[in-house]
Amino acid sequence: MYGFMGKLLLVNLSTGEISAEPLDESMLRQFVGGAGFGARFLFDRMEQTTEPLSPANPLLFMTGPLVGTAAPLCGRYEVCARSPQTGLWGESNSGGRFGPYLRFSGYDGILLTGRSATPVYLSIRDGRAELHDARHLWGQDTYETQAHIQKELGDSALSVACIGIAGENLVKYAAIVNDWGRAAGRTGMGAVMGSKNLKAIAVGGHAQVPLADPDGFAAAVQAAISSVKEDVKGQFLSAGGTASAVDTTMWMGDIPNKYYSMALWEPVAKLGGGTMAESILKGKKACYRCVIGCGRVTRTTGRYAVDNIDGPEYETAAVYGSLILNDDLESVAYADHRCNCLGLDSISTGSTIAFAYQLYERGIITSQDTGGLELTWGTVDPAIQLTEQIARRQGFGDLLAEGARALGRHYGVEELAVQVNGLEVPMHDPRAFVGMGLVYATSPRGACHNQGDMFLVDLGAPVPELDIQLGDRLESSEEKALMTSRVMDWRTLYNSLVMCVFCNPPAALVRDLLNGATGWQVGLEELLPLGERAFQLKRLLNGNLGLTPQNDRLPAPLLQPLSDPTVETRPPDMSVLLPAYYRIRDWDPVTGMPSEQRQARLGL
Repeated sequence: MYGFMGKLLLVNLSTGEISAEPLDESMLRQFVGGAGFGARFLFDRMEQTTEPLSPANPLLFMTGPLVGTAAPLCGRYEVCARSPQTGLWGESNSGGRFGPYLRFSGYDGILLTGRSATPVYLSIRDGRAELHDARHLWGQDTYETQAHIQKELGDSALSVACIGIAGENLVKYAAIVNDWGRAAGRTGMGAVMGSKNLKAIAVGGHAQVPLADPDGFAAAVQAAISSVKEDVKGQFLSAGGTASAVDTTMWMGDIPNKYYSMALWEPVAKLGGGTMAESILKGKKACYRCVIGCGRVTRTTGRYAVDNIDGPEYETAAVYGSLILNDDLESVAYADHRCNCLGLDSISTGSTIAFAYQLYERGIITSQDTGGLELTWGTVDPAIQLTEQIARRQGFGDLLAEGARALGRHYGVEELAVQVNGLEVPMHDPRAFVGMGLVYATSPRGACHNQGDMFLVDLGAPVPELDIQLGDRLESSEEKALMTSRVMDWRTLYNSLVMCVFCNPPAALVRDLLNGATGWQVGLEELLPLGERAFQLKRLLNGNLGLTPQNDRLPAPLLQPLSDPTVETRPPDMSVLLPAYYRIRDWDPVTGMPSEQRQARLGL
């Protein structure tokens, strides 16, 4: 089976039984790997009665056919389960080394079921899997856990994916952290892991991914590396990290300020890649086989002093910065570090805290609710204190640990929470790029910018071979709905391969990498249908979990215009975009599901 190790590791945590199962090759040919394969594999194992934090919720770690090969920027892995944050399909991916090292251990993925009676961790080395007592690790942060397991197993080369105390305490948006700061952050996969009493997974080995056409694959790899190195977007990320986007998109209203209520806040420039390079930057770091190296290593001083910090990335720079009107970069970097240590999704954590700031300003909550904290715009110390409380489920943090939707519902103002299906909206405002409104409203996992980066396309990154063309960023039209659907199918394929969204060689090279690894002989015209098949399957799976057309909507604050004559923004016209998108997707307006004809055409 070229392009795959050919088997999944099955671990029943209730009984301790460990076994292996061969991969279904026909299923791979339809869904490729990663989150696409994960959705198909879990489709019959997940239903509306499956409680996300119960032993019955299966948790799948999965790689794809390019992971662990020489293909550039393919060092990622996917984690899939029913989300405790949204109640819908949950998927999250992370970079670093864990994905490739999982394959080197001899497996393409791990299916975890049941719940251990006591905390455990799993090690997989050169095909041998073993469960270990983790009671002594319970309560440790993610950095301590990784170092402790490497020392305990006598192998500093192992890659360890683990939870912090947020996952142990079942915070609904707890993350899984690996390789010193890389995180599968969104949809609460860390809480699912914690509910199973699974502290960590350590992987390593010497297996190699078998290739169908080694010479053809090597040629495609070299061409892809050259393309990525020559790509201006890649050069931009390499030079300034993801936070460099602050320096450009702030002038388009893309970065949300004061909890999505302000189009432009010029002090946000102090949080960008340029300021970082001049102040706290120590160096940069890259994931496995990455030729960009967008990761940053920073150092903070004073009361936020930490010598080595991963990041902050763009999302965290905005969520702990402009979202609460804080322009202190060192405090943002420190907050990011604490999220990594505690095992928290920084987007959901910071956004939920910022929502609390807004409720405080409006008098909906007071210092009596917050335990004495004054949530005043521009002050960051309360946000950092609340971050710690959330992870420990202490005081006001216990409510915030449920997310922005639950916070709004608690105070009778759910409509003010900027979230979709329970997942807090990322730091790309759809009033700057209206296509993002459709992405957020219809993404299979709730509001997610990586399910379809229309902001990047409309900034000037089309995929002409797939007829993905750039357009007017503020135009709500049928053409925009069509382009959005294609971008979402394309990124769904990326999440199946599993390839980083910063890797953007010509589509023909992505095809050549896939074919060189697997020998499938996929045509260029098959790439988008491969993505659409997985996307539509996730839609059907969400239908089984209770999703209806009423779920496909943006929160009210994002439909309000931003009044700032210096920045051109416009709310997405969902009355135009959503019906057009439904027609393009061939979704029934009553059920919200793809028609039987569309399912048949895709082989579902």
